[in-house]
Order: sequence, then C-alpha cells, then structure tokens
Amino acid sequence: MRGKLLKTMRYGQLIDIIYLSKSGEVTKRRIKVLKLQGESFQAYCLTRHAKRTFRIENILGCIPVMNRKKDII
Repeated sequence: MRGKLLKTMRYGQLIDIIYLSKSGEVTKRRIKVLKLQGESFQAYCLTRHAKRTFRIENILGCIPVMNRKKDII
C-alpha cells in the first residue's frame, strides 16, 4: 500500500480509498497524498475539503482516479 501511495504522491494523482476510521466507520474518500510519515500520511481530502491524517493500515482498498474525456458528438 505504501508503494501505491508514494506513486500517487509523486505524480500528483487523485485516489479513491475505502477507509476504516478510529470509531469503526467505513468511509469512501477521494484524496491527494501530500506527505508520508512512517505509518501514516497527510492528504487533502476532497470529500471533507480539508487536510487530514490517515493511517496506512486503516486503508481497506484504493484505486487511482482516471479522468477520461468523453467524445462529444
């Protein structure tokens, strides 16, 4: 997981994550990774419109956001 986060940070790519909070709530977040720090990382959360700190071990899944332009007919 750490490798994926480094890659998205390096390329400035957005990712969607499924995250388990401290309280046990599962949420879907769209984030941009800003900084990795040991077992956690800072990211800008587009869902909450704020910087947040996430624990790497609490990420249940992630997928890069692909922006595809649709053809206009």
